[in-house]
Amino acid sequence: MISSIIGIATGILLIVVLAMMTRIDKPILYGLVLAGIGFLYVGFTWTDLDSLVINSVQAFVFVLFAYYGIKKSINILAIGYLLHGTWDLVYDLLGGPDLLPPHYDLFCLSVDFTIGIYLLIFARVAKSKFQATAV
Repeated sequence: MISSIIGIATGILLIVVLAMMTRIDKPILYGLVLAGIGFLYVGFTWTDLDSLVINSVQAFVFVLFAYYGIKKSINILAIGYLLHGTWDLVYDLLGGPDLLPPHYDLFCLSVDFTIGIYLLIFARVAKSKFQATAV
């Protein structure tokens, strides 16, 4: 439970810090974070070849989500975060060795869902503001 609270707080902190950075292209930063979080699993599991392969593939998939989210739509970034949160949830079901830190799944899931939900809401608000100014 505490790991989830810390994860939500971390997600909110990241959102607030990025919101204060007014001259920064936020989709790029959110994309970089999404690309990076997939590789945390690679760093934790490099000692087991099967886990390394599985996690390298998932990391590459999230790099693609990050890239296409930056290029095409913040909604793709949001979906990427929500899917990574789902990955955190189902990772233990793969039955691999226990190489992740304790409660990492709940922490990362909370961060991912917090940011993913925010991006879905932010994308809708930003899109409606853009359409209102274009008319």
